[in-house]
Amino acid sequence: MKLVTFVRKPSADQHLGVVLDDAVFDLTATGKPEFESMLSLIRAGAVDAAKALAEAARGAGSGGPGLVPLEDVTLLAPIPRPAKNIFCVGRNYIDHVTEGYKARGLDLKLPEFPQFFSKPPTTVIATGDTIPLHEGITNLLDYEIELAIVIGRDGRDIPAADWRKYVFGYTVLNDITGRDLQRRHDQWFKGKGLDGSCPIGPCIVTDDAIADPQKLDLWLEVNGERRQAANTSQMIFDLPRIIEDLSRGMTLEAGDIIATGTPSGVGYAMTPPHPLQRGDLVTCHIEGIGTLQNRIG
Repeated sequence: MKLVTFVRKPSADQHLGVVLDDAVFDLTATGKPEFESMLSLIRAGAVDAAKALAEAARGAGSGGPGLVPLEDVTLLAPIPRPAKNIFCVGRNYIDHVTEGYKARGLDLKLPEFPQFFSKPPTTVIATGDTIPLHEGITNLLDYEIELAIVIGRDGRDIPAADWRKYVFGYTVLNDITGRDLQRRHDQWFKGKGLDGSCPIGPCIVTDDAIADPQKLDLWLEVNGERRQAANTSQMIFDLPRIIEDLSRGMTLEAGDIIATGTPSGVGYAMTPPHPLQRGDLVTCHIEGIGTLQNRIG
């Protein structure tokens, strides 16, 4: 099931919906409190109820109540304002680690443990939104396509064997980064925490709809030029290991988002480096989930 947060033109009110072919079934319009938002649905564990309503709407056909044509809605980020920072994993594809060390003239050293950092809620924007260039703040704005996990229930010290019991679904995330800020501050938070630097979307696909999230093709293009292309099977630390390590001594909560790292092909590692420029169109796609597209402005 593909879940979206949307506004119905010309209203600015946020609604929760299920994508059904070329329409969206408006769950919020049912008036049920668990469907007020994506976070309320996740926290209520109301996936089955949402699925039943959506299937009934599909059975009623295009004229059924609550169905809104996709062309009449504007998609927001699936969780427009996360309750806390987005968790992120750095250096999680071997080729990306290799290109990073090569670009800095250093000998390759693979991480022994997942490397975690975070992006604040103010970074989150939707597909179709403009990514700020932040001219004068960074001269090396870069892209990173990533598979993101959405946590479905609270848990701490989660064993790797139980990881999937805690997953609600998956989405596409672009970890926009000011590379020069990373180097200047000698850590990742500032360079990855700029406003509008975390496009997420276009939807959340529930876990039951993805047979194996560790076997998904993903790619990124800038102005139609393929820059990144990989498969989630190439991760150094797989999803069970990420959830196990991150949750050690720290509670993961329903609605938390975890970005799982990016493959090779980032702009700063190219020769010469190719930072994002005003007007560039960045397109991210993950198999079984969808396409996230933003322009630099």
